[in-house]
Amino acid sequence: MKRLSEVFAGYPSQEKVARMLLRFGISVKDGKAFCGDVELSDAAIGRAAGADRRVAGTTITKITSDKTLSGFFAGLRPIALLADVAVHIGCSTLEIIPTNASIPGIIADVSAVTLAAGISIRQAVIDDPDGDARLLIVMDGNLPPEFIPSLKMCRGVAGIVLR
Repeated sequence: MKRLSEVFAGYPSQEKVARMLLRFGISVKDGKAFCGDVELSDAAIGRAAGADRRVAGTTITKITSDKTLSGFFAGLRPIALLADVAVHIGCSTLEIIPTNASIPGIIADVSAVTLAAGISIRQAVIDDPDGDARLLIVMDGNLPPEFIPSLKMCRGVAGIVLR
């Protein structure tokens, strides 16, 4: 996010805190940070980001005082990512590595292959930490081996990791 880099230029610790807030969907409203409806302390945010609580507080203040960032961070919310717990709910997780994440139709092609194989998608999330996009797909049951080559032939797919 370009605006984030502009506001925190020259303040790498604050940018680190801001990116952590973004990564976890932590919202900032009225000078306070929230995970859903749970208010988070500056100390807890600082610890999680590997920064001092004062850095966390300053970061939240900067976000609140910037019109663009304030509106953006106010609308964030956390989601439950099922990828790491899929095995516990009888699902499998695929990580799709794109050749270029801006190619249109990657999700559509992967979804079409899963539909043809009769596999239900429980969750699909695009994770894009620092421009290194990954598509995480949680699917019902165990994936048949013949399913993987069909996915590799999808538009924009560079690689597949079965988690």
